[in-house]
Amino acid sequence: MTQEWGLRKVAKSRGMTALFCCPICHAYQGEDLGEHIRKVHGEESFRAVVLMAKQSGMPDARIGEIFRITFRQLERIVTEAYGANVSTLKRRPKRITAWEPKGFREETTTVWSYPQRGNWATHHGGYRGNWSPYIPRNVILKYSKPGEVVLDYFVGGGTTAIEAKLLRRRCIARDINPVCVAMTKEHLDFVPPAGLFDGEPFWEPDVSVGDARNLEGIGDSTIDLICAHPPYAGIINYSSAIQGDLSALEIEAFLGEMRKVAQESFRVLKPGRKCAILIGDTRKRKHVVPIGFRLIQVFLDTGFRLKELVIKRQHNCKTTGFWKEKSVLYNFLLLAHEYLPIFEKPENGESPRFSDSLSGPGIVAQDVHLTCTHNIDLEATSVWIFPEDQYDSCLDTNILRRYHRGGKYRAFALGFAARGREVPTLGLSEPLSLLVIKSPLLAEAKDRASVFSYLSFVRDFVSRNIVLLLPGAFLVVETQDVRVDGYIEPLGLQIVNSLNHERLWLKEIVIVVRENQHLAPLGDQKELAIVHRYLLVYEVLK
Repeated sequence: MTQEWGLRKVAKSRGMTALFCCPICHAYQGEDLGEHIRKVHGEESFRAVVLMAKQSGMPDARIGEIFRITFRQLERIVTEAYGANVSTLKRRPKRITAWEPKGFREETTTVWSYPQRGNWATHHGGYRGNWSPYIPRNVILKYSKPGEVVLDYFVGGGTTAIEAKLLRRRCIARDINPVCVAMTKEHLDFVPPAGLFDGEPFWEPDVSVGDARNLEGIGDSTIDLICAHPPYAGIINYSSAIQGDLSALEIEAFLGEMRKVAQESFRVLKPGRKCAILIGDTRKRKHVVPIGFRLIQVFLDTGFRLKELVIKRQHNCKTTGFWKEKSVLYNFLLLAHEYLPIFEKPENGESPRFSDSLSGPGIVAQDVHLTCTHNIDLEATSVWIFPEDQYDSCLDTNILRRYHRGGKYRAFALGFAARGREVPTLGLSEPLSLLVIKSPLLAEAKDRASVFSYLSFVRDFVSRNIVLLLPGAFLVVETQDVRVDGYIEPLGLQIVNSLNHERLWLKEIVIVVRENQHLAPLGDQKELAIVHRYLLVYEVLK
């Protein structure tokens, strides 16, 4: 049977009827082959034919077109049949052409971007949603030494375990899905060439079925590094009918179960060591749902401190044609970023918390003009990268053309007041359709008191003036993370936590970066250079 499934004729233009040959009875005429197979041969035969199409190598889009099913329906059929969400059903053993990534350099900034996923050693993208091997490679090299123990309790297709083996770390790999465990063991079935380690020993990972919420068999304070990529609250279903699979849960239940994961992570990790978790957001009703920030808060509430907050840029978002037009027409951005928080278990005592007794400098707000030009294409994804010499005009243009729909707007730039200067109470005087708050003062924020003053000002200013924001207006807050005493104050997260007014509905979390800034040269710094900012976009309700 050919890849076109006996399709005698495919009508390219609308209104024409396609003549199909059913792969079961070899006789059928009509537009909906899938419906014919279901009615005449039954649901089981329909699923079998879809799987045969997938096994033949037919593209997913073509399968959807012929059998009139969505991508999620195809995923469900594959997952139920194979026990895991895999994208390639017939796969020959991979021919290894390289044992290391060519030209690899460790990341030095908070924006990590990999246009190519990476396919050295036995890495491949056959397990749906697995992360790029560049991520665990960077994390393992930065935060562990040869012979130390790396734990991945969502091992999936084995990416972390493969990297741990290649980098001469001991590895404990767990997954709740036995199919994933078998897949990981298959991918670890290799012997590195003798010259790769210069005669130094390497260790085979310990791979077994296990639950990240109960790391039984792993002692307290025995793990040197945790490196994991959990499922995203129902965004991708990784298995079928496996009790405890977190990918099947809705958002609130997912976060509740991840709290157990955070507690177990804190228990098994050695004091002073790191836990890296990759997580993303989702969207409902054209508004972002900040799963990433909420999961970070879960780990912080457990007792972890935030050492780094990395933005991982995604490159699989379509930004031309259909999706770009829809993005502009319906005013939403394609999610193109994930978060990689690097947590640290404190060596002594608890993590510091903000206190009402903190007293920082006063804040002044200065009116600023936003520059709008019409020779700039609007961004269609949630990552905006602008040339250094056009950064401000590109940023202002995208804000105004997306979120200013007529009426009056105001924009303010916040700064710290000079010592001893009286700061006037700032209030709006007329209804607005757009309010923009910029935060250049954060480049000078070096202590917790300054951060506390900034957060208090933004919260109070918005609360005091929200009555003058018209229904349907937008509030845009530009902010960035700040490093204080060697740890990250995640101001994007903290503002989202504080702006919980009933009239504010979070619309977008945008990552803004100056072009080439995320490619900072290597240096001796132990900490990553913070090069990203956030735009927190809120829609104002009635």
